[in-house]
Amino acid sequence: MSHDQNFKNLILDYPRAALEFFAREEATVIPPTARITPMRQEQLKERLGARFRELDAPLLVEFSRKKRQAVLFILEEETEARYFSIHRLIHYCVDVAD
Repeated sequence: MSHDQNFKNLILDYPRAALEFFAREEATVIPPTARITPMRQEQLKERLGARFRELDAPLLVEFSRKKRQAVLFILEEETEARYFSIHRLIHYCVDVAD
């Protein structure tokens, strides 16, 4: 039984609590005024035939609009560990950074 969609829904419905759970040390410095926004799950393709990359729940934490400070937390979970791919995660991170 796959619980991936349930985890994704919990992360999207409770992003601050998810960050406190998955990134406790980093979450302690996120001020209450910070805005946490779920980002697009699927990356845009450069061309029509290109493969797409997707993750479960990337969360953008914006600390200050005036200073333009933000951090992107990329959360990826798999009910079955054999489906997790560190290579897919690395490619996604590189695409986001680009």
